[in-house]
Amino acid sequence: MTQPTAKRFAPPALDKLPDDIRTRILAVQEKSGFVPNVFLSLAYRPDEFRAFFAYHDALMEKDSGLSKAEREMIVVATSAANQCQYCVIAHGAILRIRAKNPLIADQIATNYRKADITPRQRAMLDFAMKVSRAAEEVSEADFAALAAHGFSDDDIWDIAAVAAFFALSNRMANVTAMRPNDEFYMLGRQPR
Repeated sequence: MTQPTAKRFAPPALDKLPDDIRTRILAVQEKSGFVPNVFLSLAYRPDEFRAFFAYHDALMEKDSGLSKAEREMIVVATSAANQCQYCVIAHGAILRIRAKNPLIADQIATNYRKADITPRQRAMLDFAMKVSRAAEEVSEADFAALAAHGFSDDDIWDIAAVAAFFALSNRMANVTAMRPNDEFYMLGRQPR
């Protein structure tokens, strides 16, 4: 039997981290009740941690033509295609909570084309998948298809940026053998 994962890049102890990173991690822990493993894994490189989360927040937390749930749909669909267990599970939990739908993340991760989403969201995910898996094939026809569903140029940029950013995240999660926290599996599955 082969060992499924190896932990080559062990995260530093919390008390050894720079103050700003430790403060951010403790704030996340206070809010969620646990520390998502992505924070600990990426703390291995403090400057990259800061850059990663600054870009993450710029993409995922702003007001735009995409809802926060739609941005999470992009993460889940593309992360499934990239075989990133961490992001499918962690962002699947966030998607269930933001969409207030306990089924949607599993549907999108398995096959977004069969998920209970709107034609607009399906077009969004078609484009996100193309950016994630075959960006060199993006053409004016893709932009026209999205515009036909009411997406602005800024929305199209956001779809592409989320898909591209999480392609980076997926690859680093796989390289570091990042595992989803057990807490993620049940989040958003039961109505509150």
